[in-house]
Amino acid sequence: MAFNKMFVMLPVMLAARKIDGENPDTVFMLRCAYGAVQSIIVLLVAYIYISSRSVSSGKDKDRLIYVPPAPVPFEDPNTKKKYTEKKLGAHVASQATSLLGSTLFGICMTVGLHYYKGMIVGLAIQSIMGPLNLFENALAKTVVMGGGLGDGVADRKIFGEKNRSDLTKDDEVVDEQGNPVVRQPLAAGAKQKGGKKTAAATPKKDERSFEDLLLDTWDLGADADMKPLLAVLTKKTVNYRTKEDSWTPCMILAAIGVATTKECLDKCKSLGGNPAAVDKEGWNALHWAAYHGSPAGAKYLLSDDGYGGIKLGLADAKDKEGKIPLDHAKAEGNTEVVTIIENATASGEVAASDDGLRKRK
Repeated sequence: MAFNKMFVMLPVMLAARKIDGENPDTVFMLRCAYGAVQSIIVLLVAYIYISSRSVSSGKDKDRLIYVPPAPVPFEDPNTKKKYTEKKLGAHVASQATSLLGSTLFGICMTVGLHYYKGMIVGLAIQSIMGPLNLFENALAKTVVMGGGLGDGVADRKIFGEKNRSDLTKDDEVVDEQGNPVVRQPLAAGAKQKGGKKTAAATPKKDERSFEDLLLDTWDLGADADMKPLLAVLTKKTVNYRTKEDSWTPCMILAAIGVATTKECLDKCKSLGGNPAAVDKEGWNALHWAAYHGSPAGAKYLLSDDGYGGIKLGLADAKDKEGKIPLDHAKAEGNTEVVTIIENATASGEVAASDDGLRKRK
């Protein structure tokens, strides 16, 4: 059962009204308490705002999520929820901006009333309620108690959202303007809510373009059913690049984190998939696996049984920010991938000469 802050707010309001506002010592202590609490809150909110940029500009920024409405007090629990379709990056950015704006506005309002009107009730109430109000925010709760806004935030569902695979036929979906969204059915065999699979007796032909299928598979993350994508992966499509970001199947297969990562990359390799191809940010497939924390993908890309990525220069390739895959793995706290890359780099399994290696600037 969710905590109702009204049980704290009402006693605090009643107690605040009894404070002697004419006593200078009391006023001074209230100012110190309020200043200390709000300083900590502002620093935390600023950190959240800065951290949110890694999500709003990261690889998962375009992942579609379906956000439920904010809870309403005394709402009928059987009320049908209306989910809003949003992109993860834009939603995180808007929530962080809103949190920063509301925090600063609240401080200005409380300080203004105290300075011009001499009101001390607001100082007392916000010294107690400020932290409680902050921790109602999903981003604040995630940063303090949920592992931060780094790797894997898209899969932690910090807003109580659903992925497309979680939606049921009874869920109503609208866009940000409130217009109904017509959803495409999941491909045959994809997981539905509760882990059940769709009936495969009479599968329908998937009429999505290869790019749509590729991006939809990525949106589903580690729960994605890879069969539809692998079924259309051919020598012609294996090095396909998406129109907007130049993502390739090899990048997505290396980073998506499904249980069958090795089998997927086996097929990609057999068809001539190029792991050294880079997207618009200069990331190759190993950058992807390192950033998104896919040990199986990183191991396959670097091992001699897979792509032999050390000889291809995957581990040393720098993106447009001058970062190699290891830098991203360390920054995102993906320790298992860090170990895999460091061990592969230190193993000495590098070609005796540079002949035949992919040239890099």
